[in-house]
Amino acid sequence: MKFLTKVSVILLVTLSLQTVNAQAEDKEEEKLSLNSGTIDNQFEYVIQKSGRYQEYKVVKRTWLYALKAHTIDTLKAFHKDLADTRAVVTKQEEEIASLKSSLSNTESTLNATNEEKDNISLFGAQMSKASYKVLMWSIIAGLMAFLLFFIYKFKGSNSATREAKHKLDEVETEFEEHRRTALEREQKVRRQLQDELNKQKS
Repeated sequence: MKFLTKVSVILLVTLSLQTVNAQAEDKEEEKLSLNSGTIDNQFEYVIQKSGRYQEYKVVKRTWLYALKAHTIDTLKAFHKDLADTRAVVTKQEEEIASLKSSLSNTESTLNATNEEKDNISLFGAQMSKASYKVLMWSIIAGLMAFLLFFIYKFKGSNSATREAKHKLDEVETEFEEHRRTALEREQKVRRQLQDELNKQKS
């Protein structure tokens, strides 16, 4: 009984393995076709399906013509893809050249903008900001020095003017005093003269 069970199990396993192998071979044969699949599969189909004569393979001429036509079609497709790829590459190279030119122009514009930003135009001449600041502070320092010198001179001349006015006032006072004294003296002399004249008359 056990022996029969073992034999039946072995037979079932063997049959299932053969079925699986047959299905795998069928699937492999299904993959191989003369009218579909890759060129490699089409060549493999022709090789497997061709007859044998001694050490040669006997191939149907229709298969060879079909294989030739498929190979030429594939090569044409490859050539077309290659031409399309070359056209795309050429177009991309032109776009890259255009972008490089645009980038170069943008960099030039940016450099010019940075230079304008870092420089200041003074009387039509371009100066760096540092030079401009030095020049402006120098002008301010010169004007401040000139202002201080002007104030000093003004104070000196103002003081001299006040002193001159004071001296003028003194001189005028002295002159007025001298004139009054001279006038009194003159009046006194006239009186004396008049007295003398009066005496002589009488």
